[in-house]
Amino acid sequence: MSGYRMLIGGRLVEGSACLDVINPATGAPFVRVPRASQADADAAIAAAKAALPGWAGVPFGERQARLVALADAVAANRDELARLITQEQGKPLPEAIGEVAWTEGYLRHYATLELPDRVIQDDEKGYVAVQHRPLGVIVGIIAWNFPLLVACWKIGPAVLAGNAIVLKPAPSTPVTALRLGELCRDIFPAGVVNIITDANDLGPYLTSHPDVAKVGFTGSTATGKAIVASGANTLKRITLELGGNDPAIVLEDVDVRETAKAIFANAFLNCGQVCLAIKRAYVHADIYDAMCAELARLAEEAIVGDGLEQGTTIGPIQNKAQFEKVKAFLETARRDGTIIAGGEVLERDGYFLRPTVVRDVSDGHTIVDEEQFGPILPVISFDDVEDVIARANRSDYGLGGSVWSKDIARAAQIAGRIESGQVWVNQHVAIGPHIPMAGFKNSGLGVEQSVEGLTEYTQIQVINVAR
Repeated sequence: MSGYRMLIGGRLVEGSACLDVINPATGAPFVRVPRASQADADAAIAAAKAALPGWAGVPFGERQARLVALADAVAANRDELARLITQEQGKPLPEAIGEVAWTEGYLRHYATLELPDRVIQDDEKGYVAVQHRPLGVIVGIIAWNFPLLVACWKIGPAVLAGNAIVLKPAPSTPVTALRLGELCRDIFPAGVVNIITDANDLGPYLTSHPDVAKVGFTGSTATGKAIVASGANTLKRITLELGGNDPAIVLEDVDVRETAKAIFANAFLNCGQVCLAIKRAYVHADIYDAMCAELARLAEEAIVGDGLEQGTTIGPIQNKAQFEKVKAFLETARRDGTIIAGGEVLERDGYFLRPTVVRDVSDGHTIVDEEQFGPILPVISFDDVEDVIARANRSDYGLGGSVWSKDIARAAQIAGRIESGQVWVNQHVAIGPHIPMAGFKNSGLGVEQSVEGLTEYTQIQVINVAR
């Protein structure tokens, strides 16, 4: 067993069993961590429930100060946290350092948010105000692509609103979250933040538990649907940030070379393992060949390797199961289109695939219609704007999208017709803690980030006084 422990009720505890954590750059375990039992889950929920009255009574300004303290702790441990992220998740170290910086920034912004009472009547007849009260025990369940950032996307607003939380990281990336728990132990009262790890077996128990008021989940659409069903009997509040098949629409007037750089960066960030990444690029026929050639050049120049190695620009796919899924997508791409860059599995230990660009594909092909969540980008030709808008919207997903053009007004008009929660013009994955994040269709329920996201961790109560 390593030195890592779960955080339950303010104590760092062993689990009833252990989990091996695989380094995706080697395919071999690099550390062993605790694994929670159902009894451990009960203890974490009970600890959160016990902590609620005291924490809800803490002045809002003091809760803000605790988030600032957590941001300070994250910043002070930047190098260690970044290295852990790279070892368990795979992304290149500079990207991991960026994740730590983003986490710090999000926490600092959360600490500036407020939930003041909103007075909607104050006259001779009466006084009516809307207040925000904590919901109770929150369960946060997160995916493996951003193990520190997404953990704090749950912890930050949950505790700021006066709730207590039980966080369950993905079984393949639990180490950073456990280290975060050590930091939280010294900042929050016992039971306010609890972090437990499992082998993908405790989710249904946590999401159906009668003492849990809300579930915040980031992950796959299939799991999100299961969580909704699991929480139905107790009418839990649910926030879901799920999958996406984000289109990028590239009009004929762009600078091909500069736009290709941006498209490539936003398609292959974190080895393509980003819910908001560009998953399909629709490029106008007038520049299609030139854009494909430029994207292929960038893919061939990418340096694929261990994220801890200097110069690596694309790391491994995070886990073996996802590696096998992406290889299957690669076969469909080979069958339905023309691979103009990449397409090879690296002959080395770990889960490596060269960034792959596929042309001569269209809607109706698996590589276009389904979310790859890996380093494969299909490039689709179009020549009619009305048609491409319809094609972009012909998806069960609606998380993000982008439009690229020198004509900003025209691009913005097209962007307003894309059925996605976030649509960008001449940029992509331009997110921030002050910007609401929500999904259309199968890409999610509710809102995260910003004041709108914070309110989802509260119960509205109306105080109505007669005069």
